[in-house]
Amino acid sequence: MHSITDWLSRSSGPAVYAVVAALVFCEDALFFGFVLPGETAAVLGGVVAGQGRVSVYWMAVVVVLAAIAGDSVGYEIGRRYGTRILDTRALRGHRDRIDRAEELIRRRGPAAVFLGRFIAFFRALMPALAGISRMRYRTFLLFNALGGLIWGVGFTLLGYFAGSAYQKVEKTAGTAVAVTVAVVVVAAVVVWHVRRRRREDEPGGSGGDSGDVSGR
Repeated sequence: MHSITDWLSRSSGPAVYAVVAALVFCEDALFFGFVLPGETAAVLGGVVAGQGRVSVYWMAVVVVLAAIAGDSVGYEIGRRYGTRILDTRALRGHRDRIDRAEELIRRRGPAAVFLGRFIAFFRALMPALAGISRMRYRTFLLFNALGGLIWGVGFTLLGYFAGSAYQKVEKTAGTAVAVTVAVVVVAAVVVWHVRRRRREDEPGGSGGDSGDVSGR
């Protein structure tokens, strides 16, 4: 891991975009987040941009697109192979955290996809769990894209403005962003739930749940 980060911190040009994109993509598509968290790659890309060796605009675009694409591949892996992937060697020692992630996606559905983008372990696992649960891909893609956009731009800019202090910023900012986003998402879910209950209680209300996430 240190060899990769050291190489990025000294490099410039198209190779930096390619390496950052690959690290962000593989975190979610192939569970590489256990080796090198995507925040580190995104923040390092911002650091290199802050030193004038790449464009911060294009770095943010690359990070966002790689995050969305990686999540989509993770979703397809979960949809195709089901719960078998949870028994692989990479995940075998994380049963407690897998159980928490499964509970979150059962209770919150698409909101869990958005929130999971800001929590390191969940970010690598949530796309596959969405596929396993047969969440509609269009629903998944919407919340995945929203999370990827905020996360990708946010952490790239953190690196851009923080410079060489990226390691400290990446660690503290990850926690702060996760807590903030969690509060916002929970508040939004509560408001949505209350409004749905009110509609169901009104005369002529359907009483059905339009939030079914089964099927594509």
